[in-house]
Amino acid sequence: MASVNLTSYVDQFRNLNTRDVSTWPIVPRVTAVIVVIAVVLLVGWYFYWSDQLAELQKGEDDETQLKVQYKDKLQQAVNLEPLKKQKELATQYVARLEKQLPSKSEMDALLSDINQAGIGRGLQFELFRPGQAVVRDYYAELPINVRLIGSYHDIAAFTSDIASLPRIVTLNNLSIGMPPNATTPLTLEAVAKTFRYLDQEEIAAQRKAPKAAK
Repeated sequence: MASVNLTSYVDQFRNLNTRDVSTWPIVPRVTAVIVVIAVVLLVGWYFYWSDQLAELQKGEDDETQLKVQYKDKLQQAVNLEPLKKQKELATQYVARLEKQLPSKSEMDALLSDINQAGIGRGLQFELFRPGQAVVRDYYAELPINVRLIGSYHDIAAFTSDIASLPRIVTLNNLSIGMPPNATTPLTLEAVAKTFRYLDQEEIAAQRKAPKAAK
């Protein structure tokens, strides 16, 4: 029975008049309509709808990205005031540190303060020799080699006085020992480092140096 139906179906496609579709049996006409619709859909997809769907997908991706950016911006806006306060505190902290860095013209006074700190404690300076300044990005570092002789308590008081200076001074490479031929008990050797900020001309020169090297 199925073989007869298949044979009848195939027979409807024989001897078709291609010039007059209206004379075709129902099965070939329906089949032709389906084929035409499929071809139209395929051509429409290839030449038009594929680009439209790609643009639609791109729009959806852009929308997702914009939503993420919106959330980030919203989070930043929520944290804006705390960030402003943190920036203000950081600015104040930097300003306080800058006040602890002397200018070039104030370096001589600072060196005198270090010297007076030792003399004021009754210490004897055997060496007080400023070294070559080391220029950094925004500040300069001046090492001072010192050697002092005095009692333990006077040396301790001297180091405390150095730490209490209004300008930043650090004592590095500390070495305390007994002097070879003296009645005083201790000798302190150290490298005192003080710092000063660079003026605008020095900062400009620092920025030009790498470019000139290249």
